[in-house]
Amino acid sequence: MAIVPCMANREKADSAEALRFAGLPAALLDWYARHARTLPWRIGPGERARGVVPDPYRVWLAEIMLQQTTVPHAAAYFDKFTRTWPSVEALAGAEDSDVMAAWAGLGYYARARNLLKCAREVTARGEWPRTEAGLRELPGVGPYTAGAVAALAFGEPAAAVDGNVDRVFARLLAAKGDWKDEKRRIAETVRALVPADRPGEFAEALMDLGATVCTPKRPNCLICPVHEWCMGRAEGVPEQYPIKPAKKAKPVRFGEVYIIWREDEVAVERRPSSGLLGGMLGLPTTDWREGGVPDRADWAMVDATSIGGVKHVFTHFELRLDVLVIESPSELPTGIEFQSAGDVAAALPTVFRKALKLAS
Repeated sequence: MAIVPCMANREKADSAEALRFAGLPAALLDWYARHARTLPWRIGPGERARGVVPDPYRVWLAEIMLQQTTVPHAAAYFDKFTRTWPSVEALAGAEDSDVMAAWAGLGYYARARNLLKCAREVTARGEWPRTEAGLRELPGVGPYTAGAVAALAFGEPAAAVDGNVDRVFARLLAAKGDWKDEKRRIAETVRALVPADRPGEFAEALMDLGATVCTPKRPNCLICPVHEWCMGRAEGVPEQYPIKPAKKAKPVRFGEVYIIWREDEVAVERRPSSGLLGGMLGLPTTDWREGGVPDRADWAMVDATSIGGVKHVFTHFELRLDVLVIESPSELPTGIEFQSAGDVAAALPTVFRKALKLAS
């Protein structure tokens, strides 16, 4: 099948790099037609040509969930969400606490808050924006997500460049320059190659290639459908790309978390709506600070038994919490309540699940 070049990208297509890759989209799409992953949010190869229309809600929801999350982990959450809230309108009408509880364990909880804001804005508008620029106006929708939804759901010739695509093209280009500059170069190259008639399948094909063949540590060049264009392979060291600056060590914060039992119930509290883990159900805890454990709250100044510690890595810091079991004090501050430990565990963010598991 002939690949129709994107008219909007023809100026970029005149670049030497884009011309060198002229045959790549066709080879990649041919491979995708035979090896596409079956995913619950995806319309398979060729289905668009048969008139099957993607549901932008499912596309958008999957892309938000897949940020910093593996496909198998996200798939279980996607199934639960779409059964509970089968449309963007249903999600828009959900209780915040229900959505936050359903999101528990996916991490990066600002995504859940923005998920609700976005669903409510789309519902208020009465329809989804159909362009990459329009999608960028929605809460929680960044450049990658806007490009992915535009291409996958609406057939716009937009570039969806995530970590997988960065890695693939860093190897194809043998990108050795400053990583910020190389990322811009990669985005421009991908944008120039998007086929006007099959942008969604092209985006999915690149995602699949990075996830299954051009993997981080052991790229399988022997079965790669685009190996003939790969400068990294020609050098014999594709796995050295991308070349990124060394990561800075994460700062470490400390705190205490309290397990307060009452028979088979445990004390929990709703965290403030803004900030880290905002709006989530959590265990009572001190502030989290660098340089040592903050002072314990007055109400917790009772006999407590330390049972060990838990560690959890957030985006910008590592957290180390001492886990203390406290026999139910006579007074608890407003906002702390007791709930069944078995029921509440599923609604807790991972760091608190670790603490509760240690005490169980």
